[in-house]
Amino acid sequence: MSHCVLLVEDNALNLELHRDLLEASACTVVVASTVADARALLAAGLVPDVALLDILLPDGSGIEVYEALRHMAHLRHVPVIAVTAQALTGDVPRLLAAGFDAVITKPIDTRTFSACVTQCRRRPEASP
Repeated sequence: MSHCVLLVEDNALNLELHRDLLEASACTVVVASTVADARALLAAGLVPDVALLDILLPDGSGIEVYEALRHMAHLRHVPVIAVTAQALTGDVPRLLAAGFDAVITKPIDTRTFSACVTQCRRRPEASP
């Protein structure tokens, strides 16, 4: 069974790597490279099984996409993973405290990336 993943990433190399890993795990990947693109996809009716959000985007922050997901009743159940190069002391706990279900730091560990996504997707409270 294919699961839909919203991948919001502006770096072409990271996007390609993340998409390849997800597709190898039988996921359907929908890509956005900006906050505006992600919001447009959600407004058009996209309901992903999980969302992976880069934090630093050209037109804002992945946190804005997270907030958009949480403000739409039919998307509140979607697990959201922050994918960020901001891994200084305090950054990961700050993102988790903000409500993200998980944080993956860049450069990603290709051995555990897909497993983290799968684990978040399967959490019991992720059900609508």
